[in-house]
Amino acid sequence: MAVTEPTARRAAPSLGEVVGRLLGEGRQLVADYAELTVLDARRAAIRLAWILGCVLVAAVLIVTSWMGLVAAAIVFAWGHGASWPIALAIAAVVNIVSAAVLAWFTLKLAKELPFTALLRQLRGRDPEPPQ
Repeated sequence: MAVTEPTARRAAPSLGEVVGRLLGEGRQLVADYAELTVLDARRAAIRLAWILGCVLVAAVLIVTSWMGLVAAAIVFAWGHGASWPIALAIAAVVNIVSAAVLAWFTLKLAKELPFTALLRQLRGRDPEPPQ
């Protein structure tokens, strides 16, 4: 068996060393959280870009499908004796009415500003009754 030499007793670290080590560890912890935040933000931005791209492609596909349906309706009406101008006018009126309904719905949604419930709570006002 090998004989081991007794090791020298380690001196207890001084208060300055402990505080220095604590500050270093705290700084590293903050740096790690900051890096994690940046990586999460980058990941979220990339996902948002993909989502917006998919929504844009879907919107283009929906618009072209709608145009195909309108064209089919115009050809159908023309095939049943309607003149081209009347068939086109009917399609235009249907599109305008649809756009007006969507605009009305959008304005109805936009009347309530974001965070109104939070602002009411912070200002101490009573909650509004459910709609």
